[in-house]
Amino acid sequence: MSLLRVLITQDPDATDLPLPSYQTDGSAGVDLYAAVKEPLTLQPGERALVPTGIRIALPPGYEAQVRPRSGLALRHGIGMVNAPGTIDSDYRGEVQVILINLGQEPFTLRRGDRIAQMVIAPVMRVEWERVATLPDSERGEGGFGHTGQ
Repeated sequence: MSLLRVLITQDPDATDLPLPSYQTDGSAGVDLYAAVKEPLTLQPGERALVPTGIRIALPPGYEAQVRPRSGLALRHGIGMVNAPGTIDSDYRGEVQVILINLGQEPFTLRRGDRIAQMVIAPVMRVEWERVATLPDSERGEGGFGHTGQ
């Protein structure tokens, strides 16, 4: 497995929180921590922009994908409105996570809670080639469940 050096800063009011970290040797993503100043309760159906207190500088050719945590989704119905969220290599603002409570009970988020995971991935740029028709494929135009269950 190769390592990629990514520059990171913490906001002055977030230096008590850990940097994003892998929980196991096989983890694909690092956990992001809530930098809320006070507990934040999400009512069922409510969403909130949750700060992490970090800013990153990804090298060109990479993105950060912010994804929901499966444990929060299973146990509490907590998800992300825009999953996965994309952080572009030229973004320098605070990493924040749009959480939503899809559960049936209020959920309280506390400072330092693990709220999402972030995966760093290479990206490809495309060069579009306009053509009159596309080549045939076995699937053709079938979609939205066309391939069966």
